Amino acid sequence: MSADTGPRPRVVAGRYALGEMLGRGGMGTVWLATDQLLDRQVAVKELTFSVELTDEERGVLRERTMREARAAARLDHPHVTTVYDVVEQDGKPWLVMKLVPARSLQEILEERGPLPPAAVARIGLDLLEALDAAHAIGIVHRDLKPANVLVDADGRACLTDFGIATTTGDSALTTQGALIGSPAYMAPERANGEDPRPPVDLWSLGATLYTAVEGRPAFDRGDPMATLLAVVSEHPAPMVRAGPLVPVLLGLLTKDPARRGTARSTRPELEAVMAGRAPTPAPTPAAPVPPTAVPPPAPGRVGGNSVARIDGEDLRALASASRALLGSVARDARDVLAERRRDRKAHDDHRRAPSRGTAPRPPHRAAEGSSGAGSSCPS
Repeated sequence: MSADTGPRPRVVAGRYALGEMLGRGGMGTVWLATDQLLDRQVAVKELTFSVELTDEERGVLRERTMREARAAARLDHPHVTTVYDVVEQDGKPWLVMKLVPARSLQEILEERGPLPPAAVARIGLDLLEALDAAHAIGIVHRDLKPANVLVDADGRACLTDFGIATTTGDSALTTQGALIGSPAYMAPERANGEDPRPPVDLWSLGATLYTAVEGRPAFDRGDPMATLLAVVSEHPAPMVRAGPLVPVLLGLLTKDPARRGTARSTRPELEAVMAGRAPTPAPTPAAPVPPTAVPPPAPGRVGGNSVARIDGEDLRALASASRALLGSVARDARDVLAERRRDRKAHDDHRRAPSRGTAPRPPHRAAEGSSGAGSSCPS
């Protein structure tokens, strides 16, 4: 009689035996696994959805995950994750990646708090190299954020999770006008419905480095729509710890992509900060308090990482509210947006109610200008 060896591990595609969970994000769960064919440990990413999506949108994101494997497989770079294989089981794709000792930047910040400017500059340089390699072959990541940056014990970083990457020349994958991603790290032009181009990744890089050095996102308002409105219409929250990184971050977080910092202009600035050559800028509205005067925030949850689904109608309301911001303040624009959403709900409720012989009241239109985890990082 054979000895009881305990429950058998779950095996994906008849080959990859799953072990402990390494991390979980808005679009997937990553498992430690053993490749039983080659007898080596790997990281396996299971596609999951933590946001409410239609069946069509789930199908689109499954296809995007397949594109992630194809895109990442084309990127042979030390600061980009290595993808070995992609398989399908239980109606969803699973990505098989190289496993190395590294943790997500999100986890590091939540455990240790904000990082020194020089350490953040080093991470930024590694990510710039990864983006350069991706952009050179027509790939835009579109979801660069601390949870998708892996950092090893030596402070070197690599970029992972090309789950919503887009490749120039690929047929468009639509989700009925919806926008899916992490609003705190989305570039303004994405919220405005423009096609994603390389500058969107530079914006997300700036937002990610801001979070790393300040310990909080630049635009997170707790609510996806309020956060997106801040992204398109407000300045980043004042920086108090960034020191010599302030001009770098302001350049990357410029709302006009034509005027935004580029990889070429940003690289020497980050190199100077890393080497300690960059002088701390004079106090400005973006950095009103010397870094030494503000105690670092206590380690804990860093917001802005959640993936959200914003439907097309809300995006149109956002665009209208951001236009109403011209000559006004962000608080008034948020009021316009909230009013539009209330009016739309009232209009929809009225349409569903039994007819009483009166035409439904059209929604209010504000006048133009009115107030209103990480798992794999090649070494």
